[in-house]
Amino acid sequence: MEISENGFIFSDNKNLIKTGAVHYYLSTESYWAKNIPLKTVAKSIKNSLCFGIYKNNNQVGFARWVTDKATFAYLCDVYVEQEYRGLGLSKKLISFMIFHPDLQGLRRYQLATLDAHELYRQFGFTELKNPERQMAIVIENI
Repeated sequence: MEISENGFIFSDNKNLIKTGAVHYYLSTESYWAKNIPLKTVAKSIKNSLCFGIYKNNNQVGFARWVTDKATFAYLCDVYVEQEYRGLGLSKKLISFMIFHPDLQGLRRYQLATLDAHELYRQFGFTELKNPERQMAIVIENI
């Protein structure tokens, strides 16, 4: 799938993803993946349903779903480059992603965020109703 709007291209075509650009952002700019190795980013892209935002052949945004495409999808690694924020690109990206044909009819869409709650609420995300039922193994600074 691919759409164009105001000179930006939103696409799920993995061949367009600039792994080096995604790695640079995640490893240097994100709070959730500081210092992540390039090899790990490349493997995560390979094994996920990925989406990019492009302007003049440059990667200006990225996000991915970790999903079985049947019951569950976890949204992660969402970003828009600083100079392109405030243009509504993250809203357009999330809308493009959540209505993707491979993700219709799932039982659960989930994510974690430090500071973008209001963005995700616009798409129906809410805090967990029973957080005591959720568990995780979290390995810090792997």
